[in-house]
Amino acid sequence: MPVVAKKVFDEALSLPAETRVSLVEKLLASLNLPTQPEIDQLWAEEAERRISQIDKGKVKLVAGEKVLSNIRKKYRR
Repeated sequence: MPVVAKKVFDEALSLPAETRVSLVEKLLASLNLPTQPEIDQLWAEEAERRISQIDKGKVKLVAGEKVLSNIRKKYRR
């Protein structure tokens, strides 16, 4: 960890918990990560895309039991 980051971290630890939580939230927001509603929307779109592929016959469905069996065979020790 760079010296400046270590100093900031050490100073942050001396702050009250509520202030640290606020600081963490601001730091995370600065990373421009997707929010939970955005993540939910992306998953919903992915589910719709996959349903559409199934309905159009563009993908081959494989039973869950078969998938698990194949995984077990592949990674058997």
